[in-house]
Amino acid sequence: MNGQVPRILISAPRKSSGKTMVSIGLTAAFASRGLKVGTFKKGLDYIDPRWLGVAGGRECHNLDFFVMGREGIQRNFHRYSQEIELALIEGNMGLFDGQEMDGSDSGAALAKALDCPILLVVNCQGMARSVAPLVLGHLDFPGGEQIGGVILNNVATPRQEDKLRRVLEQYSRVPVLGVLPRSSEVVIDERHLGLVPVGEKESLASRVTAIGQHVARHLDLDQILDLAKGAGAYSWPGASNSPVLPVATPPKVRIAIATDQAFSFYYPENLAALRAAGAELIPFSFLKDSALPPVDGLYIGGGFPEMFMESLSANRALMGQIKGAVEAGFPVYAECGGLMVLAEKIHWEGRAAQMVGALPIEVEMNRRPQGYGYMEIAGTGALPWPGKDKKIRCHEFHYSQVVKGADKVKFAYRVERGSGVDGVRDGLIYRNVLASYAHIHVDGAPQWATFLVNFWQRGVGVT
Repeated sequence: MNGQVPRILISAPRKSSGKTMVSIGLTAAFASRGLKVGTFKKGLDYIDPRWLGVAGGRECHNLDFFVMGREGIQRNFHRYSQEIELALIEGNMGLFDGQEMDGSDSGAALAKALDCPILLVVNCQGMARSVAPLVLGHLDFPGGEQIGGVILNNVATPRQEDKLRRVLEQYSRVPVLGVLPRSSEVVIDERHLGLVPVGEKESLASRVTAIGQHVARHLDLDQILDLAKGAGAYSWPGASNSPVLPVATPPKVRIAIATDQAFSFYYPENLAALRAAGAELIPFSFLKDSALPPVDGLYIGGGFPEMFMESLSANRALMGQIKGAVEAGFPVYAECGGLMVLAEKIHWEGRAAQMVGALPIEVEMNRRPQGYGYMEIAGTGALPWPGKDKKIRCHEFHYSQVVKGADKVKFAYRVERGSGVDGVRDGLIYRNVLASYAHIHVDGAPQWATFLVNFWQRGVGVT
């Protein structure tokens, strides 16, 4: 597939408008028609992409200005749209929101970078005639010219729908492509880190199917597909030469990777980069397995260990094996939730649970985020990567904080932007463990995968 692939950005005036449900539903509905649907998510996010990936039957990929830049977004979109027939891109926040006041990293800017139309999802709760100035304001704001249709969501009654449709028919120059009635049956649960991860939903397949059927009943799929087919033919830097996907090389190391309900935050691009650098990734579960498979190192991504802390604590066989291995020099790389499970204890809501104890720290969950958003770290020189004063762009989202033991470890990173462990430092180094609150994406972290493979081969002292 080339620059002609039909594509559409699904956005909204603000967060919590229903764009995720619409994105999941459209993906499932078009996939049920036999289309090869590829999905993308604006921003650095683990949870929405997993729902979208299940709905489309293929991995969802993130597109982020902060980490990738405009050309990186274009390159990755082109790379991952080679074998699809329709690309659905879910926005984040409001259509014109972003870090930059000029809107250069907004959803509207993403639509312009990918030369695709925008489907605007409007939450109509408590709204009637006022929907018109809301939509018109978006159409007339710079970047709004790419809005090609509107979805009215959370509509309470046929009477409200009639009012909404009539006022938009009179004032709006773009069509209403569907109206989603308010429903208590078709919902996606939320919790402190956003949507509940798909791994925790045993009825996930039926939930996604129900959302797809709901959307198909109430939206005009044919018009939406026609809108996506109207996307412009792009000509991007390097687009004439199809970017080559990373190819796994003969493995140099076997690495156990935690993949279960407690730990599921991994970017597919990162895993592909690790395999290309020579890592064979062997899945295991902290919740079900009593021992690690035969491996050379361990990778623990982010997740929700606090939600399962009693079950994790009860698996003393696995916890004890990991702690003993770490004390003997076993190399471990961990991010956020991985850092938490390697601690001595997790404290949450008056309870405490013993964890692995591979790090001489304790962590505590809080009601408010302790670190949230984009992050920039620089190497302290304690490790060969990222290099002393070399800056890496990444992100963080954690409600936990280290409350004990930070004085007993070294730090790999200096925090230039964000919170990290203490507002100044991140990347705990203890024996051959490297654990941090920083969520790394390979596009913002050159040589990360190569470093990790070498780290798992040789430990912290890798040269």
